[in-house]
Amino acid sequence: MPRRLFSAAAAGALLLGLAACGDTTDGPATAPPPDLGIAAPSDGGGAPAPSDGGGEQTDPSADAPDIPPPDPADYAGMDENTPEGAEQAFRYYIAVSMWAHQSGEDGPLTALEADSCGGCDYLNEDITSARERELLWSDTTIEDVSVSTASANSFDHEVRYKFTLSPHSRADQDFDEYIEVEYLDYDTVGGMNWDEGVWLVAEMSIEWGEDAH
Repeated sequence: MPRRLFSAAAAGALLLGLAACGDTTDGPATAPPPDLGIAAPSDGGGAPAPSDGGGEQTDPSADAPDIPPPDPADYAGMDENTPEGAEQAFRYYIAVSMWAHQSGEDGPLTALEADSCGGCDYLNEDITSARERELLWSDTTIEDVSVSTASANSFDHEVRYKFTLSPHSRADQDFDEYIEVEYLDYDTVGGMNWDEGVWLVAEMSIEWGEDAH
């Protein structure tokens, strides 16, 4: 089963050095394709995540779940101009994005992005629709898989961060109703620039699919 790529890259290539490996889709990174039939970046496969299939589903986040934002103290060193600082800053950015999908508060993301961050919209543009239609994600947690830094010509550092999201509810692709998704593997790459004492995400790519838990 081919992987589907979710990024701002054209013609099926992931940004920032991730290899092209399959057909592309036009949807935002965080809106699942109709059947979620995509191979995980890990060695696992997995069957398509089922939908409960109807309007009788409960609405787990209509009242905006009371989920605290990520604590910068958990990302020690992200304010340092070092490769490790770039890693922690990108991990923090991803955590804030996942929190925004649950809380509907996407304002804090802007402060972590460079102007015209390539690929950032593909990760975050569905937050507004989910908030307006009261289809924010239910509570989910991030499990780190790996993080690494590589040299980059266009950025100060290029950070590759792999993580897994726990099962949760989110909007279907048309924002009509909730669907249930199982564990999802994410493979992200961020082009990080040090700007006036902080790390900013200047460009990113993302690939994701089901995990074989």
